[in-house]
Amino acid sequence: MSSRRILLLNATGIALLLSWVMPSFTLWTYLDDGVFWFFNHTISDNNPRWNVALGALNNRKYDMVIMFGMLAIMISASYRDKAGGFRRWLGIGITMLLTAGLMNELVRNLITYSHPSPTKFFDDANLLSQFVHFSTKDQAGNSFPGDHGVMAMIFAAFMLSFGDRITRIASLILVTCAVAPRVMVGAHWLSDVLVGSLSIVLLLLPWVLCTPIARNSSAAITRAFKRFEHKLYALRHPH
Repeated sequence: MSSRRILLLNATGIALLLSWVMPSFTLWTYLDDGVFWFFNHTISDNNPRWNVALGALNNRKYDMVIMFGMLAIMISASYRDKAGGFRRWLGIGITMLLTAGLMNELVRNLITYSHPSPTKFFDDANLLSQFVHFSTKDQAGNSFPGDHGVMAMIFAAFMLSFGDRITRIASLILVTCAVAPRVMVGAHWLSDVLVGSLSIVLLLLPWVLCTPIARNSSAAITRAFKRFEHKLYALRHPH
């Protein structure tokens, strides 16, 4: 167990939260407002192609693209993993899903604070849904913390812990592709992701990835899958 790494990551998460809740610290307010209006001003009748592109990136089908991207990254990593291959990455994937589910429940039960997205906060905000003719997400009654950000960061953290260089770089690119569209369209504040999502990951996930929990869990699932394969082979090929 890497106690120093856990403490460092936890301290970073706490520092992020403190920088956001301190009344005298207004940096996040400037960043949130600045980033929102920078992109919101680009949503207009003068930019129809840009509107369509943003709308597509915030459509439910794009969420499926991100999910398939995660799966593709893991399959690619398993092919390059000569030691463990598919079975090892199956164990990693199931462990990641279990971790994400538990963290999601913890976040729902422990975090009672909420606030609306910038498109609901500002009355004069341009709503992307009024400029495109298909379903797209441009606002949220509760945008804190960024749920897409939490899930994408959990994925990236597992890839950074278990993957090779190519896997790590691809996962970081995927995180950006997953969370940036929601911020650009005004469904989330920048701080919903960089404070809300990131601080949750920094506070909780090190206790899974920087301890034997994740590796032992993924190894146990891999062994169980191997036993299942052997039993299935024995049933198909009786002596």
